[in-house]
Amino acid sequence: MFSSKRSKVITGGVAAIVIAGGAYGIVTATSSSSSTTTTTASSSASGHAFPAAGGGFGAGGSGSNARSAPAAGGSIGTVSSVSTSGFTLTTAGSQKVTIKEASSTTYEQGTSPASASAVTNGAPVLVLGTVDSTTITATQVIVNPPASSESSPGGKVIVYAKGTKGSTEKVGTIPSDYSQGSGTLASGTTADQATEAALGVYAGGVIDRVVELSNGDYEVHNIGVNWPHHIFENADFQVIGASD
Repeated sequence: MFSSKRSKVITGGVAAIVIAGGAYGIVTATSSSSSTTTTTASSSASGHAFPAAGGGFGAGGSGSNARSAPAAGGSIGTVSSVSTSGFTLTTAGSQKVTIKEASSTTYEQGTSPASASAVTNGAPVLVLGTVDSTTITATQVIVNPPASSESSPGGKVIVYAKGTKGSTEKVGTIPSDYSQGSGTLASGTTADQATEAALGVYAGGVIDRVVELSNGDYEVHNIGVNWPHHIFENADFQVIGASD
């Protein structure tokens, strides 16, 4: 159960979405543990669309177990179709995500226990589980998740569209010793809490892995959007920064 973080989930996941290539604000966050980098730029096309099945973005990178897939993560959006084996979730960024249900999948309606029958067309849902590209094998499904109280370090989600420009923006606090692919994959409650916090600020894509960094912070990897692809949280699962 993850009720300790449930109040930080954003209902519907639409508050931080802008059209790809559109304008978005810059806010500087502060932290005593890491350096802060804040820049504004819109440049190269994104390479962080949904990866091919069988591996997360960057799968196969050498020297780190933080770039493998499938891994713990999740997504938030609206139920667009329901079948006997699961359902399809459409994110606020219009990405389609296949949700597979199992006998071990648990359900909540808001903060109360529920059953699979709570999942209906048009319902807002948060899904946590094992992510493999555009498919999530659900461990937990929360229908009508409570609104998020997470604060944003700045910037807004730029949705993915083929051929559109991404962004090289960095906002808030980026751990000074961070390098892409470093760290250790997180799982279980740790990954769930980090995923919920990230989606509470930057909804619209799919979190396909959570990485614990050497300083105790977390890097949450976000696919299916043009920005942000890397969301940073402190040891208390508070979102402190984001980057391309």
